[in-house]
Amino acid sequence: MESIDPCPPHGSRQPSPVRPISPSQPAESSSSQSTGSSRSVSSNLPQTPVDPEIRPERHESDSVSESNESDTLSDTADDDEPMLKYHKIKGHLSEILARDQASAIALGRRLIALGTQHGMVHILSYEGAKINSYRPHSANVTSIRIDEEDQVVATASFEGRVLLRSLTSPETHAFDYHRPVSALALEPDFNKKSTKAFVCGGMAGKLVLQEKGWLGYKEQVLHSGEGPIWAVEWRGNLIAWANDLGVKIYDTASGQRIGYVDRGLDAPRAELYKCSLLWKDDSTLTIAWADHIKVVRIRNRSKDQIESGMPTLTIELTGIYQMDCMVSGIAILGDRYVVLAYIVPDDGEEHDTPYRRLEAEPPEIRLIDKGEEIMADALELSNYRTKGCNHYCLAKSGRPGEELFLVVSPSEVIEVRPRDEADHVTWLVDHERFEEALTAADAFKTSNGTSIDSRSIGAQYMRHLIAKDEFRRAALLASKVFAQDAKAWTDGIRLFAEHDKLEAILPEIPTDTPRLEPAIYEEVLRTLLLRDRDKMIATIQSWPPRLYRSDIIVSDVQTELDATGEDRELLQCMGEILLADKRPDKALTYFLRLKQSKAIDLIRQYSLFPNVQDQIVLLVEQGPDSGAISLLVDHTHSIPIDRVVRQLEARPEYLFRYLKALFEKEPPLCFPYSDQMITLASAYDPGLLLSIFRASNSYDLEKAYHLCRERDFVPEMVFLLGRMGNNREALMLIIEKLGDVQEAIRFASSQADEDLWEDLLTYSETRPNFIRALLEHVGAEINPIRLIRRIRNGMEISGLKPALIKILQASNLQVSLSEDCHRILGGDCNILALKLQRAQTFGTQSSLESPCAVCGQRVSSGLCLLYLCRHWVHATCALVSPDVSLPDHVDNSVTHLLSGDRTSTRRRELGNKLSHAAAIRTRVGRCPMCAWPEVVAGRESAVVVR
Repeated sequence: MESIDPCPPHGSRQPSPVRPISPSQPAESSSSQSTGSSRSVSSNLPQTPVDPEIRPERHESDSVSESNESDTLSDTADDDEPMLKYHKIKGHLSEILARDQASAIALGRRLIALGTQHGMVHILSYEGAKINSYRPHSANVTSIRIDEEDQVVATASFEGRVLLRSLTSPETHAFDYHRPVSALALEPDFNKKSTKAFVCGGMAGKLVLQEKGWLGYKEQVLHSGEGPIWAVEWRGNLIAWANDLGVKIYDTASGQRIGYVDRGLDAPRAELYKCSLLWKDDSTLTIAWADHIKVVRIRNRSKDQIESGMPTLTIELTGIYQMDCMVSGIAILGDRYVVLAYIVPDDGEEHDTPYRRLEAEPPEIRLIDKGEEIMADALELSNYRTKGCNHYCLAKSGRPGEELFLVVSPSEVIEVRPRDEADHVTWLVDHERFEEALTAADAFKTSNGTSIDSRSIGAQYMRHLIAKDEFRRAALLASKVFAQDAKAWTDGIRLFAEHDKLEAILPEIPTDTPRLEPAIYEEVLRTLLLRDRDKMIATIQSWPPRLYRSDIIVSDVQTELDATGEDRELLQCMGEILLADKRPDKALTYFLRLKQSKAIDLIRQYSLFPNVQDQIVLLVEQGPDSGAISLLVDHTHSIPIDRVVRQLEARPEYLFRYLKALFEKEPPLCFPYSDQMITLASAYDPGLLLSIFRASNSYDLEKAYHLCRERDFVPEMVFLLGRMGNNREALMLIIEKLGDVQEAIRFASSQADEDLWEDLLTYSETRPNFIRALLEHVGAEINPIRLIRRIRNGMEISGLKPALIKILQASNLQVSLSEDCHRILGGDCNILALKLQRAQTFGTQSSLESPCAVCGQRVSSGLCLLYLCRHWVHATCALVSPDVSLPDHVDNSVTHLLSGDRTSTRRRELGNKLSHAAAIRTRVGRCPMCAWPEVVAGRESAVVVR
């Protein structure tokens, strides 16, 4: 269709309830086996038809006044998203209907066939292109069909003729029934079957089946005598048709009618409102006639019923729904019904002209789901006020998988489709639900691979938010709306700046793709400099310096700094700009002035130690936790100690921290400043004095002693007196000032001076408490007997008995430990001696074929040695030197035979063997195979084996 204009519904209303009607008896019927006249055909369905006026009980609370409905109608229509979309078809179709009127339509897989009041048939493509036109009839076309392959078009007309025309060949078949034909249906798979059958009927009251044979078409009357045939549909083996009495179903497989459905007692005349038959599937027929929709299911009979002569199939009425309108057409959309509704004019109103024709309401498209009307849209059709129910029809596309419907009126055709994701997004935008629209657009792109213009949606949303002063939400859309368009970004940034809302879009400003002109970034920074310096600092930290010209921004900040003095925010800005511009040496000065730990990090990162040699005070003023002291201590080679000490002399607390940290890391570096360090430690950390005294010899002892005496640092005075050689005075300080016996003992022990021990014992002779303390802490340094003998007779010593008991217990324990140790040592020696003996004396198993551990030859080929490590070695392989030879062995076998004294002979033989073995032992070394010296040392001996 060449041109399609959107045609919004004339209006929407609240869906009306579809009233289900439950039959009082099972609606199941079948025809008898008789094939005579229609009057003789009976059915097992109840002969008393279901009253279409029976409705469920309603309460007053269920009704809503017309005024209330009209008040809420517009709001509901605006809030609820429509489910269908409508387009008025133009192009060739508009040209056709401008000079003729549509009377019938059929939709094939690829083609659309349109019949007109003048008997014309127009073949169109779904795209709207005109393929063919011809005039098969002289009167209006009442019914038109296309086979499944789009090969044959069948038409019926008011003149009483049926014409089958091939679209691919000149073949044409015409049938004249002399009475108007109003219904026509082709058999399924028409073009594939040889019978090329069709069924038709009309005002003659006959349902005629035409089948093609060898000699041409053969006519068979399936039914007659019950008034005109108003509609017919063929699905599989089943043919359903409507006449004045109702709807009947015929089974072509068995050649029998299987049942019928009555129209109802109060049904209007059959010719007033058209009947629409719809096969939902092979076993479900939907009948839409006047204001009722009936659902019929075809099922198999039981075996017993079939054997009794009944047809194999029967029908049951599964649902009846009453509408508040007349049905002009019905189709299937998924599991729902699409109904073309005609609103009957209300003739109860008073009119000025009694005989004036009532004006009709616009037709409506309604969706019915499980008996409930869920949607109703009124269609804006031309001249709808003068049209009746039978002027409209509804047809569904024959293309597989396509949900397309055409609403046909005499003068125009409306295309109806379910709304897709793109329509959903458009509706959301129209209703200012932009966030949902963007989400739906992104989801549609992900699932379908095609995109909706999200930028356009985002732009509308952004304008909407700016109008509502929601600038931050608008800024979040910038990346989607502006995308890679640098000019759009520039305009958007300036728009936010004009509204004094630059901070809203600041996080979204691109820094890479796209990259804007440097002037834009400079303008942003300049604005922040005047309005929000904190954000300027954060922006400088996050933006790459290549985006703007640093010298210009530095100049602007310096101008402000000169005007305001030591403004911390400006100092921070200057430092961050210089740092971002790769000038850390310049930035360091500003961070030092700010007393920020960041200065320490810069010094370490960029090795800026020479830059702070003359700014030590500023550096250490960063704070005790800044790491400045540790920085100075770790880099004494770059920042000389003497230079640091000179600058910190005016700040003794910082100087002490520095010297203390230096002392803890490397004490010798502090020795030149020992006197200063001692003075500072006495004021800030007296506990460090002893460590300094012990580590260094580069301080003035007298000066240190006087300083400690002024401050009464007794342990330090004791140490200094000991270093100066005044041990006795030091001991007296311990005894008199500290009263610490253990410390006195430790001091006397450390000095290794017998006179000190004597002084300590002499001092304790007159002090019972001191004697008891010495007894309690006596050790290896003092013989307790020596102390006990110096106790005077008659002296009362509190706690003496427990102290003596402790000494005796300690002595007994020492004796017991010594005895146990001796016993354990002796036992271990015995065990090891026995183990050694067994290892050296037990035998070994071998044979003459055993190899030498060194050369690998058999041990039977010469003198062999068996070491205690159990290695067999040729004596020649174990010689200590190649220049040494083995001694000869004297054989005493002849002497043994001549001698009569066997005992003396055996003794001489044993002596010779021992002598020979001793001679060999002096010429061979340890086992050449043993790698462990400690093992070899214990296994030097070898057994000589021949």
